[in-house]
Amino acid sequence: MSGMIPRQFIDDLLSRIDVVDVINARVPLKKKGREYSACCPFHSEKTPSFTVSQVKQFYHCFGCGVHGTAITFLMEYEHLDFVEAIEVLAQSLGLEVPREKGSTPVKHQKKNNSLYDLMQEVSAYYQQQLRSNPVAREYLDQRGLSDDIIARFNIGYVPDGWDHVLKNFSARYSPQQLLDAGLLIEKDQGGQYDRFRDRIMFPIQDKRGRVIGFGGRVLGDGTPKYLNSPETDIFHKGSELYGFYEARQHTRKLERLLVVEGYMDVIALAQFDISYAVATLGTATTQEHVTQLFRAVPEIIFCFDGDRAGRDAAWRALQNALSVLRDGKEIRFLFLPTGEDPDSQVRKTGKAAFEAALSEESVSMTDYLLNHLAQQFNVSSREGKARFLEQAGKLLSSMPDSIIKDQLIADMARLTSIEIALLKQRNIGSQPAELQQSFSRLSDREVRQTPVRFAITLLLHKPDLVAEVENPEQIALFDLPGSGFLATLIETIEENPTINAAALLDRWRNTEYEASLVSLMKWQPESQNDEMLTKEFQDCMRQIRKKAHERKLEKLLHKERVEGLDSIEKRDLIALLTELKP
Repeated sequence: MSGMIPRQFIDDLLSRIDVVDVINARVPLKKKGREYSACCPFHSEKTPSFTVSQVKQFYHCFGCGVHGTAITFLMEYEHLDFVEAIEVLAQSLGLEVPREKGSTPVKHQKKNNSLYDLMQEVSAYYQQQLRSNPVAREYLDQRGLSDDIIARFNIGYVPDGWDHVLKNFSARYSPQQLLDAGLLIEKDQGGQYDRFRDRIMFPIQDKRGRVIGFGGRVLGDGTPKYLNSPETDIFHKGSELYGFYEARQHTRKLERLLVVEGYMDVIALAQFDISYAVATLGTATTQEHVTQLFRAVPEIIFCFDGDRAGRDAAWRALQNALSVLRDGKEIRFLFLPTGEDPDSQVRKTGKAAFEAALSEESVSMTDYLLNHLAQQFNVSSREGKARFLEQAGKLLSSMPDSIIKDQLIADMARLTSIEIALLKQRNIGSQPAELQQSFSRLSDREVRQTPVRFAITLLLHKPDLVAEVENPEQIALFDLPGSGFLATLIETIEENPTINAAALLDRWRNTEYEASLVSLMKWQPESQNDEMLTKEFQDCMRQIRKKAHERKLEKLLHKERVEGLDSIEKRDLIALLTELKP
């Protein structure tokens, strides 16, 4: 959904909004030097560790690690999605949020509204068909579903046939609208036919309760057993969860969410008063799914079958969750006995035993990660330890800095009998290779440790320093750690001269670079003197060019000794020797 809003509008919005005003309206802030502070609204604490920078339009909690811009604060604090948060901020400024390049916001909104209306009407039609079809009703009775639970989830039925939806809705909606909603399929020879036939229909609702798609379970022996709506303008499988709306509506205090694999698992658990289950829509659990769940609750439990497919699904979920795991959030895994799924298990054991298993038999994500890798590699041998650490390091590199990550590294040291200091020296679990030598913590000495890192830090603090960069296109060609990212950052600022630090951070939100950028955003210069900052940045750029040229000279001298140089390389060598001459 976020792609529907022009990037330029988001940048402009973040340049006009004051994050201090946004947060202070919800959490009272106190001025502390150049910044503002409060007790963190996202975890329990007595001493304030939540800091807001008006200069950078950025907040960070040194206790639990939450951070971000005015947009992410609203997402976390008010449990909004990205688009909803932007709409709230835009409304506070009296702005209309534009949608999709090349079409007006009104036309796009009208199109989507008509799709929502259509899907709601079709859902009501499916429910009416269920009431009048004894075979479909008998199937649900055999599955043990009560009338109340059928009504809660608006379960329906579509009869066998090729044109039930086409006939019943073509008077009010065009064939193109029915195609846009994913209800019809285009024939090769022209014309359309119904996508869903002779299936129990499960309407999929978004966070606002609007029907955006359907899942259909075949009644007979047809294939596929389950069929989902295709991707449409209003339905995106990688960001939606079945049962999420119902969980928020029917759970008095939502404290954790249970992720299962199927529609019937969600519904059966709800019938046993376990109303906090959700399911992905035929896709692996994505990073966006986990982010969305963590906005609602601090704890997620993945509950999968104990077979190979269930464990593979769990491992994929773990990999996608690592980059969004923060202190104060928890992920656990529960594997059911072979041959059982949540639907069958809750009917066999009942609510109390099922929930007891969630608490007593589920394993933490960190234990699952370490045990899974320890089973793959023989950590009693030197080679096995090296492979274990290599694989674990790759996984941990996507994690933001946190106490959880520190504990994992300590456990890895214990499992391999290798000192923690040595693991850190080897950059086990550090940021991506392009950035790991360029980014560090926020002390002044460490920030200045490499000129590339310091240049990036200064640009985040004061983006208009980009005017001091000469020949920016050359920086991308420098063979220095982080220079590629520095070049991208410079290009972004040049293309958007009014962009601020908050908008820059938002550009890389939920990417592998976010944690490193956040670390550098925490740095504050001792002096706010513009002339001093400009001189420091100019010196940085000179050092970067010098180091890049020294590295290029080393490579050319090595190549000259080993295989010789061509005419262009010889010319470059002479130029570099002249330039770098003491």
